[in-house]
Amino acid sequence: MRRPPHENVATVLVDPVVLRDLELALMALDLWVWPVETAPVATDGPRMAFQVRRRMLLAKRGDWDVAADWTPVWISFGDSWRTGEEPLPWSAHATLWDTLAEHADHVRYRLGLGGIPKLAVPRDVSA
Repeated sequence: MRRPPHENVATVLVDPVVLRDLELALMALDLWVWPVETAPVATDGPRMAFQVRRRMLLAKRGDWDVAADWTPVWISFGDSWRTGEEPLPWSAHATLWDTLAEHADHVRYRLGLGGIPKLAVPRDVSA
């Protein structure tokens, strides 16, 4: 049995103060930020965001308490990182982790990707 199509994402807690700047920095690298609360694949976004944040905080047993009110986001990879159905190249992972490391005081995450249902990235159709 094959796994249903999914999106590889990093789950990250982001300080709302830097969310916009981080999103712009990642967009320039063709990495897409999806706040869990408003992600199109979340049927009950606010509840899912609460659960994701809580699970991440509890896993760190107090080490991440500073992030108790931060925004949980999923970060996905744009088309420039993909080669058909091939796995993401390691350079995509490295670019993401390096960019997050530049914002270390304002993000919390664990290395590794998870899977969520496919996301539809808006495309510019103007010509």
